[in-house]
Amino acid sequence: MVVKRISSGGAFEEKVGYCRAVVAGGWVHVAGTVGEGDDVVAQCRSSLSIIEKALAEAGASFADVVRVTYMLPDRTEFEPCWPILAETFGNNPPVATMIECGLVDPKYRIEIEVTAFLPE
Repeated sequence: MVVKRISSGGAFEEKVGYCRAVVAGGWVHVAGTVGEGDDVVAQCRSSLSIIEKALAEAGASFADVVRVTYMLPDRTEFEPCWPILAETFGNNPPVATMIECGLVDPKYRIEIEVTAFLPE
């Protein structure tokens, strides 16, 4: 099996020793991804943009995502992201889980992880 590793060049990738995404066995696994911005909505959009680039490099898109996990330090901040997420996944909503937890740095308000199936 061929394994393809995709880097986004993020600072944590080298520090922690991981890559943004791994393509293996017809699947694309995208690591938990935080974004930049002053609030959860801006960070959500930024995170999705980084994920979209990784999916594209793998040969997939948001339409191919089958599972998504949202991690937030404050679950009450999740609702403002709902319209963005509904627009992003459109007619192809994946299964989803939201977890309230601590993130690597308090400045981050949301982290998003996805798994996609490569289109044939």
